[in-house]
Amino acid sequence: MGRAGGWWGRKSTPAKVETYTRWTFHFFALVEFTSVGIPFGNGLWTTAALWLLLLILGHCVLCAVLASRALDWTRGRRPQPVRLMWALAAATAAVGVVALWIGKHSGGDDNVETAVGGVYGITLTFAAGNSTLAVRGRRRVTAVVVGYTLGSGALLLAFGAPAAAVLGATVAVLFGGAFLAATFVFSVWLLDAVYELDEARETRTRLAVAEERLRFGRDLHDVLGRNLAVIALKSELAVQLARRERPEAVEQMVEVQRIAQESQREVRDVVRGYREADLGVELTGAHGVLTAAGIDCEVRGEATGLPAEVQSALGWVVRETTTNVLRHGDAARCSVELRVMKGLVVLTVENDGAGGAGSAGTGDAESEGGGGEGGGEGSRGREGSRGGGSGLAGLRERLRVVDGTLAAGFAEAGTFRVVAEVPLTGTAALSEVTS
Repeated sequence: MGRAGGWWGRKSTPAKVETYTRWTFHFFALVEFTSVGIPFGNGLWTTAALWLLLLILGHCVLCAVLASRALDWTRGRRPQPVRLMWALAAATAAVGVVALWIGKHSGGDDNVETAVGGVYGITLTFAAGNSTLAVRGRRRVTAVVVGYTLGSGALLLAFGAPAAAVLGATVAVLFGGAFLAATFVFSVWLLDAVYELDEARETRTRLAVAEERLRFGRDLHDVLGRNLAVIALKSELAVQLARRERPEAVEQMVEVQRIAQESQREVRDVVRGYREADLGVELTGAHGVLTAAGIDCEVRGEATGLPAEVQSALGWVVRETTTNVLRHGDAARCSVELRVMKGLVVLTVENDGAGGAGSAGTGDAESEGGGGEGGGEGSRGREGSRGGGSGLAGLRERLRVVDGTLAAGFAEAGTFRVVAEVPLTGTAALSEVTS
């Protein structure tokens, strides 16, 4: 059970829906064989009937194979199973011919004729429904169902069946095949929609990261663009003046030096503003980004009154863990909680997208060997725990500046938790929180 649960838990949401859909189609093949077995209980136990039963068993297996190959075709993994579709049609015709032959040579036994009619109708109905999986478009699906319906009527007429029996069988195949076709087509449409939604979620995540990079690039361009242009112009002027041995060249280079130093200061301000995260802004941003990515996000707590250095350190924890929830794992839920207790600030980030089982509790990821940064990035988290990475190790360095600690690990199977604790030391810090 543990291995089965782990196999299922490692699948993404679209893969789980695909597995469920695939086994549902296989279950329909079992339903067909079971449904055919009921008419056989009405006295249809002859030598010819046993051969018919073997044909029906092969027909059910062929239906299951066609459904599986057709599902792979819809996902772009295999070519369209046209040959299998025609093979199923031929197998269906063979079952129909044998069943009608048995009914014709039954000597007028009503039980046998009723049983043969049930086998005939069930087989053609399931064949019509499964064949629609191998085509696309409303017209082609309709053509498949109508084709099986007309074929069933033509086969009955060829064996001299009465008009009432022909009409009843064709109507049964038509409505039964249409019902199964609608069921199968809707299942495939739902699976395609799940994959498209998952791709859209990944696209939104990539766009959020790209937007942040563009914002930072625009800030650097605004700061450096004008100053670098001025530096280039004054440097060129200084070169021309130096070649003419003009003393003004020194003044121009002094100006270049001043502008370069000013540019360095402005770049440091931009980077400092980018690195010094505001906790309130990060909490709001985390909720917005995760919600936009289709993750149910709950944020609890207020950052009002906390010292600036504490907000900066904890803001980085929120930023890093949120980024890793987006980029790794398959989280459906994420909670961020900020609690301010007497002399201590506790930030807890928890998500259910971790890709493995871990120990209970919230032990250190380094000591437990578990974890990514906020969920689902096991190997990268282990690299960081060895000291060579910039994830958990980097967060610990930032928290160490404010005497804080970081614990990361699996709270339970599939749930990853990061807990950052920062003490509020000093009278000023305590007064800011209590005021």
